[in-house]
Amino acid sequence: MSIEPGSTDSAGNPDSGFMHALIFPHLVEDLSDGVAIARVSAESAPLLYVNKAFERLTGYERHEALGRDCRYLQGTERDQPEVALIRAALENGQPVDVTLRNYRKDGSAFWNNLSLRPIVVGDDLLYFGILRDVSAIRHTEIALDRAANLDFATGCLNRQSFMVAAQRRFSMPAGPIMIVKLDVVGFHDINAGYGFDVGDTLLQEIGRRLRDTGASLVARVGANEFAMAFELPDAESGPQIASDISAMLSTDFMIPGANVSLRFAIGYALGESGGNTISLIRNASAALRAAKLDPLGGPRGFRHADAEEARRRVRMTRELKVAIANDEFVYHFQPQIELSTGVLVGAEALIRWNHPLFGSQPPGLFIEAAERSGLLLDLGERGLASVAGFARRVNECRDRPLRFSVNVSATEFLHRDMADLLDRILRQTGAEPGWLTLEITESVFLNDTPAMRDAFRRLRDIGVGLSVDDFGTGYSNLRLLEAFPVTEIKIDRSFVGELAASPSKMVIVQAIIDLGRALGLAVVAEGVETEDQRALLAGMGCQIGQGYLFGAPVDADRFAESLHLASHPQERVT
Repeated sequence: MSIEPGSTDSAGNPDSGFMHALIFPHLVEDLSDGVAIARVSAESAPLLYVNKAFERLTGYERHEALGRDCRYLQGTERDQPEVALIRAALENGQPVDVTLRNYRKDGSAFWNNLSLRPIVVGDDLLYFGILRDVSAIRHTEIALDRAANLDFATGCLNRQSFMVAAQRRFSMPAGPIMIVKLDVVGFHDINAGYGFDVGDTLLQEIGRRLRDTGASLVARVGANEFAMAFELPDAESGPQIASDISAMLSTDFMIPGANVSLRFAIGYALGESGGNTISLIRNASAALRAAKLDPLGGPRGFRHADAEEARRRVRMTRELKVAIANDEFVYHFQPQIELSTGVLVGAEALIRWNHPLFGSQPPGLFIEAAERSGLLLDLGERGLASVAGFARRVNECRDRPLRFSVNVSATEFLHRDMADLLDRILRQTGAEPGWLTLEITESVFLNDTPAMRDAFRRLRDIGVGLSVDDFGTGYSNLRLLEAFPVTEIKIDRSFVGELAASPSKMVIVQAIIDLGRALGLAVVAEGVETEDQRALLAGMGCQIGQGYLFGAPVDADRFAESLHLASHPQERVT
């Protein structure tokens, strides 16, 4: 029988015999992959041939498939992106490979890995298609993709997927929205005190509670930080929802063996869908940062000043990195005087940032940023080395060496071996241990751990002095004077300034002096600015004074020059 392209069977359908003669059916009929061939016209692409595997895959027998437009397998899902790719390829006579969802005769869905290749036969454009069921592979891929978008510990979205999902969900104008970010205050104490398994259990419970708030999206975006997105009926409802979240989290969390009460800092930002979602998330982060500074103040809505403060912190961190690299930090030295004799006995080293544009900057403008950014460790090590080197320069020609005190933060004690660092710096600079005293605020002693006590003991074994700065103003606990081997306490300037006019301050200062004497500790009074204050303190038995009465802080060269090392090694300050 002669078969011509385009011939049909007795029912008027495209003749499958044509395809059998054309492509050697014995090569494709028994393939495990489905095979289909269609003729492409301006309006449709009717099937001319399908093999047995096509019938098994789709559930449609050959006579049910031939003559039908191949799009019928797409069901009602004609809006899949892959459909547009197929359409474009057919219009341009190009090959195409896609994976899309198709439907069997019984209505069940499967993932079809479809490869289409054009064949020109006479004046006809045919497409040779290979169909392969990749449902198992695709389901695995979807599961892995879903897992990659989730936080393993809580089952919430992770940070990146939250950003992507929020942008997609709120891309079109649809009304007011709110982004909420919250932080578990002091969560590291939970991990340290109860263990990471308990910490993970708490994170799971936090995530569960947050998913019950009605949020459109819930994510864990940091170690102990969560984010939520809400679609609001009106902007006025946002603050109340934030308050409701705070109230819901205020009840105890039940874990095996204990009930745990957690504190949360909460920040939120209101906006409109269709706007810049990333900016809104950033604003919520800025509000959270402000809320952390006042964790008892309740949920904190975003204010434009928060964004400016956030930008300032970023600029400050960048400038600090440059300043450390350029060695822009210096120390100014304020003399400390023996009150009974007027003899210079030492000085406090006060760090300054020699800013190229704004000149000398006090530590209050940059220490917090250095600590937050992790730059404080590098800055502190350089500072200790600088002061030790200066102490060597000053004392190598003196009969009675001066003692230099340097402020050290709790962060430095918690994140490095201070005894090892000091030992190394002393060997590098040639300074004597007794020439240095580390000034530590009382907050350091909140970390009353065996490791902290060991660090203090080893510093004292080296010979470095340890001073409690601003004694009586912070977390005062007399037991710390017994538990930690300190050598000095400093009376805060707030007591000294009103000493003559305040009987209560007189009693407190006298008690501190007597306590120091009884424990064999040196006592230094800060902020001495008048002769009356000096006389009062000396009469009360205070040994050392520091303040503008004896001299303002000056840079290293001016301080060294004022000593007149060559001719007046034992100079008195007048």
